[in-house]
Amino acid sequence: MELIRKASQVLLGAALMYAGITHLTTSRIEFQAQVPSWVPLSADFVVLASGVVEILLGLSLASLRNRKEVGIATALFFIAIFPGNISQYLNGIDAFGLDTDRARAIRLLFQPLLVIWALWSTGAWGIVRKLIRRRG
Repeated sequence: MELIRKASQVLLGAALMYAGITHLTTSRIEFQAQVPSWVPLSADFVVLASGVVEILLGLSLASLRNRKEVGIATALFFIAIFPGNISQYLNGIDAFGLDTDRARAIRLLFQPLLVIWALWSTGAWGIVRKLIRRRG
């Protein structure tokens, strides 16, 4: 099971590195369309900054070091960018082939799965469960 978890972590890291590179290059305009209008920074800055963060998180996941801390950071990143996905749905913004409300709504369902993937693949799920138990 540990081998599967590590492979999953590396796969998530590779996906984040790829996404980060596309933030900086080929998909920059599409990512800008997802930045909510209420964000007090330029959409281009947000896209560039989030792309750099994705590359760094991806490299960290792929290196297999500090797994739990990186898993928590990655999960928090996925939570932080979720308002962009919600904005895309609420405003009917076409990007990345998501050109219907149904497609955009389905995408919203995948964001919690990314959070779980980040936590599970890095072994951070146990830390989160302990924190929840302490508060409960």
